[in-house]
Amino acid sequence: MPITEYFSTLADNPYFGAGFGLFGVGAGAAILRKGFQTGMILFRRHYMITLEVPCRDKSYQWLLQWMTTKGARQTQHLSVETSFEQKDSGHVKTKYDFIPSIGTHFFRYGSTWIRVERTREQHTLDLHMGTPWETVQLTALGRNKEMYFRILEEARQMALKQHEGKTIMYQAMGSEWRQFGHPRKRRPISSVILDDGISERILKDCQEFISNPTWYTDRGIPYRRGYLLYGPPGCGKSSFITALAGELGFSISVLNLSERGLSDDRLNHLLSIAPQQSIVLLEDIDAAFVSREDTAQQKSAYEGLNRVTFSGLLNCLDGVASSEARMMFMTTNYIER
Repeated sequence: MPITEYFSTLADNPYFGAGFGLFGVGAGAAILRKGFQTGMILFRRHYMITLEVPCRDKSYQWLLQWMTTKGARQTQHLSVETSFEQKDSGHVKTKYDFIPSIGTHFFRYGSTWIRVERTREQHTLDLHMGTPWETVQLTALGRNKEMYFRILEEARQMALKQHEGKTIMYQAMGSEWRQFGHPRKRRPISSVILDDGISERILKDCQEFISNPTWYTDRGIPYRRGYLLYGPPGCGKSSFITALAGELGFSISVLNLSERGLSDDRLNHLLSIAPQQSIVLLEDIDAAFVSREDTAQQKSAYEGLNRVTFSGLLNCLDGVASSEARMMFMTTNYIER
């Protein structure tokens, strides 16, 4: 049979015609789908702007709080965030805030619609907090980045307004600083009773240190300040530091030198990344090195663990690699140690 007659026979076969038609439709659909996907990728790349905020970023909590007042009102899929607020009378008030839940949401900011996608990785954990890894992704039409800067600034201002008139406490967790507990109402420095002139002298010295960084730079003096407060337990050392931080508008970063696993390198790293405008507080510094020499039983309990050495602490306080623009307070019950 000639080839032309063979193809003519296939063309007259209804089963072959139907199969070839289905193949053509399928191939055409696949090409259209691939072209649509490629077109969407190019469109998103050139005509849409995306901002991704991971949960480890400091602005993540600010953004969630901002979406509580902006985006949560326009979505029906919510998750709850419970917080506690203590009044001046000591009464604790429970507050429930609704934030967009895991998934995709849309809300309007000015004249722009924004797509919010909040994702959670169940198999990936934040090693420091032990919670699933989360990200928030904002997508909007256009190429103007200023809108995202305005959103982040609004979120930051909202968070600062909530902490206005309060002292924030930070605690070292792993290799970074995390906010500890709820912000405390600022305590008047006059409410702490010390010997005559001590509180006023320290406050004046701190204010001069903060307002004259160029004085240290011009003379080649490291721009850092340290104080050691000593006295029996309960005499007001920690209370004075809390009141001083409130008077200066600073936060307090508490670091426990007796923490197991705290090494010289980690101590130096934590001091170098301490929050800005924060008093670094090392409490009961005399107890940090005693357990090594007290008894053989205590010494064996710490074998195999990295601990801060006295020379390592001195290098962190005033060594070549010590950080600048830092104000540190240390407390001890036994000055002779």
